[in-house]
Amino acid sequence: MTKNNEINNGLIFEELEPVPRLLMGPGPCDLYPRVLKAMSSTILGQFDPHFTEYMNQVMTLFRQVYCTDNRWTFLVNGTARAGIEACLTSMIIPGDKVLVPIFGRFGHLLKEIAERCGAKVVTIEAEWGTVFEPDQIEQALVRNKCKLIAMVHGDTSTTMAQPLEEIGAICRANNALLFIDACATLGGMPIQVDDWQIDAITSGLQKCLGGPPGSSPITFNDRVADLVNFRKHIEEGIRPQNFKAGEGPKIQSNYFDLAMLMDYWSSDRLNHHTEAASMLYAARECARIILADGLEETFSRHRLSSTALREGLKAMGLKLYGDEKNRMHNVTGVFIPKNIDGERVRNEMLRDFGIEIGTSFGPLHGIIWRIGTMGYVCQKVNILRCLSSLDAVLRRNGFNGPANAGVEAAYGVYQNLEPARNL
Repeated sequence: MTKNNEINNGLIFEELEPVPRLLMGPGPCDLYPRVLKAMSSTILGQFDPHFTEYMNQVMTLFRQVYCTDNRWTFLVNGTARAGIEACLTSMIIPGDKVLVPIFGRFGHLLKEIAERCGAKVVTIEAEWGTVFEPDQIEQALVRNKCKLIAMVHGDTSTTMAQPLEEIGAICRANNALLFIDACATLGGMPIQVDDWQIDAITSGLQKCLGGPPGSSPITFNDRVADLVNFRKHIEEGIRPQNFKAGEGPKIQSNYFDLAMLMDYWSSDRLNHHTEAASMLYAARECARIILADGLEETFSRHRLSSTALREGLKAMGLKLYGDEKNRMHNVTGVFIPKNIDGERVRNEMLRDFGIEIGTSFGPLHGIIWRIGTMGYVCQKVNILRCLSSLDAVLRRNGFNGPANAGVEAAYGVYQNLEPARNL
């Protein structure tokens, strides 16, 4: 087939023009307009001095977001899972014992990744919709003499957030490292990396930070850096003369090798990959937005939005899912009413109102919807639009709740507050 025939048959497709959506699932969420604008900025070479200065700025910005003084705070190219893989691949030496406390789907993911790294994985499990008490984690750590705990902060599959304040101290007392997956919570809930003695933590842009999927901000301390450098190896072709490799086993992945990434992000600028410039611009702007607003103000906005949404859902006659005191500030689980087709409601919300809400995984599939209030979505207009649309769709599907009760309840939450500024 000739090129002209391919064109005539429409195989080049049309220009991209995605339909407008309000993304109120568990992620991704709508992007801040400033982030979209930043992503359209001119691409620079990866070693252009202006670009390396942007890299340094990103490190400084995310230290503030993570509340840490860690030198090693940078981006891993790829979605949030890339950051997880980089840390676990570099921290786990095959044969290490790793404890994974599981309270949702993403704990199972950490188990999967740790096993692929060659770890001997020990798990403890909490019923979905609940979290762990610190002593449960401590007992499992001591009993199994694990080198590392890998756990999720906020698991969007269950909409629960695991309190972390005591876990780092437990690890230090038992000569263990603590890795945290904060994909769903960074920028939406308090995270105090240094105060909570978290050794390594990763996230993504696509949830509370209000950016696109494709870049993973990570930070880790000197305890982790020492372990990584013990395994340091530099690939032939870029290896400096007189370089002496670390005594430990080579890190299994080249792309996710933290030791080489450290050299790339350091003043050495040792070539490793080509940094995703547009994603770095996005990450930089995400951090600038929430730091300019203030971390506490940003957390407050997430709490306010979820509170208004939850009060509205309850007023409509719907039941919320999970342990109330440990619910995330940015994702709400709500039971699908009996005799209501949950997928039909989701499809009609998307088709007729342009609003996406989420289903769930595993034992909760078809049992709950998950509604996200994250980043740029955390605005009064979006909460009211979601509640009024869900009310209309439920009524068309035979659910008889109090008319307009959801919107009125949300108004009650907002009534004494000034209108949110335009973001």
